[in-house]
Amino acid sequence: MTYMKYPDEATVNGYIARKEPLIIAISFDGETALMSHNEDSFEHHILLAHFGVKQTDIDRYFRIVVDDKTAEWTFVCPHDYHGITDRQRRIKRFYNDGISAISRVLSDIGYFSDIIIPQRYRRHFDAMLDDSTYLPY
Repeated sequence: MTYMKYPDEATVNGYIARKEPLIIAISFDGETALMSHNEDSFEHHILLAHFGVKQTDIDRYFRIVVDDKTAEWTFVCPHDYHGITDRQRRIKRFYNDGISAISRVLSDIGYFSDIIIPQRYRRHFDAMLDDSTYLPY
């Protein structure tokens, strides 16, 4: 995994050493993590812009805001994630992939924080809770 840090590696490493809040975007392919202090980027689309990534590509990243206690995941599953047309399967795959990628990044930077999905993003789970349509593999 390549870690890209804004404004520079030394500054972000200092934030990490002090366990300060970070904003992180992890590419869906798990190859790249973009990160900065919350105060330097404020929002994920600003973080992307710092690295010359088109802001319209925001749906190609797992997005978290992390501190030493929690990692809040902006859980927004794109409708075309991995070309999976079935909504339940798509959300399940997105969740599993995201947990894996986020856990790896958190472990690599030494933030052993609980991954949480804020209530406002839990609407995606409504489809998963409907027993009439959900059949596990």
